[in-house]
Amino acid sequence: MIMLKVPYAEKDEAKALGARWNKDSKLWYVPDGVDVAPFQRWVLKGVAPSPAAARPSGAPAGRVDSYVGKQVVGARYVALEHGCNPFEACVECAPKLAASGWEDARAEVLRIVGGFTT
Repeated sequence: MIMLKVPYAEKDEAKALGARWNKDSKLWYVPDGVDVAPFQRWVLKGVAPSPAAARPSGAPAGRVDSYVGKQVVGARYVALEHGCNPFEACVECAPKLAASGWEDARAEVLRIVGGFTT
């Protein structure tokens, strides 16, 4: 069993490839006997499968000593190198935002929201 770190936005893709969710370790994994090649971008290095993953169904849960957090990233997420507000003009971030398609997505949201009245 190989443990995976799959971003929430990509969970459906991983599931379609055959990955399974382990609710005890809160991680996706590749079951034994499934080809690992399609999952290489998500392989979590240095994490062994938890004993709870091999536990028979209905057995009592053991103690969890650590938690591997997952970063949730949306389709239009852009990591900025400094504490900039992307809704305000910034000379340093403008090229990166323009290249990512973020500005087009923002304009679409503003167009949709602009039609609503409160």
